[in-house]
Amino acid sequence: MKVVAIIQARMGSTRLPGKVLKKINNKPLLEYQIERLKRSTYIDQLVIATTNKKSDDAIVEFCKSVGLSYFRGSEEDVLSRYYEAAKYFAAEVVVRITSDCPIIDPNVVDYVIATFKNNEYDYVSNTLERSYPRGMDTEVFAINVLKKAYKDAYKPFEREHVTPYIYLNPEMFKLYNLEYMTDQSSHRWTVDTKEDFILIEKILENFKSLDNDFSMEDTLSFLNKHPDLKEINADIEQKKVDYKL
Repeated sequence: MKVVAIIQARMGSTRLPGKVLKKINNKPLLEYQIERLKRSTYIDQLVIATTNKKSDDAIVEFCKSVGLSYFRGSEEDVLSRYYEAAKYFAAEVVVRITSDCPIIDPNVVDYVIATFKNNEYDYVSNTLERSYPRGMDTEVFAINVLKKAYKDAYKPFEREHVTPYIYLNPEMFKLYNLEYMTDQSSHRWTVDTKEDFILIEKILENFKSLDNDFSMEDTLSFLNKHPDLKEINADIEQKKVDYKL
């Protein structure tokens, strides 16, 4: 089964415009993420799914500069962008990751993929009930499941957020949630604000000598030794999906 990780990325952001190409040590956040995901054992291909907007030409140029596959589609209908990208690259298993998770751990990603491959689930993630730090978010599902969502989902939030049609219909799909051994969900390692960026900068600076090869556990250990760093973005509220739309 061809496993394709599709990373949705765009330059538009209400709270931190251009965040995916913001640089730390002269390297864009998106490049940190790509480097880490390339260490995955199970991912056969990495694809950046961006939009047709001119403002996202910069993301396409970045992909070309690092030899990365990309796909352009609708800005608002992200579900169609995902499905069309998955179809174009002949994905059989889709790994959904968002570009605001620059220090995602490939070991965590592989754990989610392996759980999917070794069982008969339609959808596996570590986000249905959160115990992993935010920023380790990984969703895995088969192409036929994505196709059904693409064909049948009609509510705006289902089209924008890609997977709600799947995980809000447990009677239709066999779902599984992975939980970490302890609840670490209060950690926020996603980049959506200036404060988030500052924290990630501190983390990447600390592990600079490791050539971007450090684990989720390494980061937890570092932050446990420096609890003041966690406070940098402790007050940032995650934008929620509006299920009423």
